[in-house]
Amino acid sequence: MDARKIVVVVEDVDIARTALQWTLHNLLRYGDIIILLHVFSITRSRSKKKLRLLRLKGFQLALSFQDICNNFFNTKTEIVVTQGDQDGGKIAAMVTEIGASTLVAGLHDHSFLYRLAMTHNKIAINLNCKVLAIKQPTQLMVTRTRTISFQDSSTNMDFSQIEIDAVREKMITTITMGVITLILRDLILI
Repeated sequence: MDARKIVVVVEDVDIARTALQWTLHNLLRYGDIIILLHVFSITRSRSKKKLRLLRLKGFQLALSFQDICNNFFNTKTEIVVTQGDQDGGKIAAMVTEIGASTLVAGLHDHSFLYRLAMTHNKIAINLNCKVLAIKQPTQLMVTRTRTISFQDSSTNMDFSQIEIDAVREKMITTITMGVITLILRDLILI
């Protein structure tokens, strides 16, 4: 079985950490590689000191995510910190360059996924991998999964939004694991 490259977007929000933990519990197989990707904002400043500081902060943030990975046996992780836009263009380019099988991101109000889907449709086409957006639970406290599959021949991207309930994590992990397995094995519409 080939090792998969799973890219997890590193952001300084709780849902990004939750998305990584969900990935480790539900998606990771033996031999897979978790790539922690942090893209920091392009600055208008030409100061190399400011650029180094942003890169350092991004790397420190990624190291805190790697600490989460270190709690799992035989987890292989890599860290990529780079500069790019906030619309997801750089993330899409990096995912393609890495050759990732899956992109996992925490979905929040300022998520790049919203802007990517709305403004850069051509970038979404070029992702060429499964996209899982992990979302904090709503007040209903239910688990829902939505999958959007593009059927035309020019698009090779699946997008799944998974809403989790942290209070009932064990029960939901079992349910969600089955749903994701189906999504990854066959394209389904839920």
